[in-house]
Amino acid sequence: MSFPLPSGAVSSFPKRRPGRRTRRAALGSIAVAGVSALAVAAAPASAAPTGQYADFDQCPTGNAAVVTCIVSDTTSGNIKLGNQDVPITKRIRLQGGIDIGDEITGQNVFYGAKNGQTLEKTALDVPGGLLGITIPPSVPQPVRGALQKAIDTANGVKATAELVGPVGFNFANYANAEGVGVTLPIRVKLENAFLGSNCYVGSAASPITIRLTNGTTAPPAGVAPISGTLGSIDFLDDANLLVNTGLTLVDNTFTAPKAKGCGGAFSWAIDPVVDLKIGLPTTAGQSVARFTGDAKLGSASRVVDSESGN
Repeated sequence: MSFPLPSGAVSSFPKRRPGRRTRRAALGSIAVAGVSALAVAAAPASAAPTGQYADFDQCPTGNAAVVTCIVSDTTSGNIKLGNQDVPITKRIRLQGGIDIGDEITGQNVFYGAKNGQTLEKTALDVPGGLLGITIPPSVPQPVRGALQKAIDTANGVKATAELVGPVGFNFANYANAEGVGVTLPIRVKLENAFLGSNCYVGSAASPITIRLTNGTTAPPAGVAPISGTLGSIDFLDDANLLVNTGLTLVDNTFTAPKAKGCGGAFSWAIDPVVDLKIGLPTTAGQSVARFTGDAKLGSASRVVDSESGN
């Protein structure tokens, strides 16, 4: 079964034979699997999907609302919070499934991965670590000296983006490379022996909300927009599988709050120092996300079929 035109997409987009094609013609013919796939998708999985559908092993196909499975692997790019730029040097996978979508807005409900790792918790190295952090004179001795020594001997820092809310996905925006396609409410965990395991920028109550587009961002006045790229599109398996390579999603409109919980019992002294080094809190335009990699969208019914070898 080939994909029907998705709700919210431009109805004038033509359907053509699978293969590489221009941006609008290609993505306009992408679809989320049809209503007839729902009953099949609801069947319990007996094995992991195989072949070209193997990457969808965490797609929640047991949910009858899921008609399309999604896997997106970011393999390069960067996340810049204020003054701190962290390059993406390891894979960060976003995975789950979506429903048929709203006819008017094109908005889809995104259902998380079966294993709970909807956004993989991939720890990235923070360039420079804690270099340059100095405990201010307002912190009394001998506490100031002890904290400074701890910082100097525990320099390397890991940063991990963690979801703190539901993922947003708008197929129509993604298909047309206009507007926000993917929304990620996250917090960033900063961790080393000194900062401890509860040092965060952002929270469920005050998330860093990244609104990604493969088109051009719409930041507030005074901030220059930036643009993503669609990459190339291939349709496989009679158009039941879409493979999008070389995709870049961007955002420079998000803000970040102050850090909290850094340094454990000494967070009262360390949080402000981390804020000063990173430049927190930030306003729109001071932070940038660029995620480059590949994405796959596959019919949930075909994922289930592949589990049984069909």
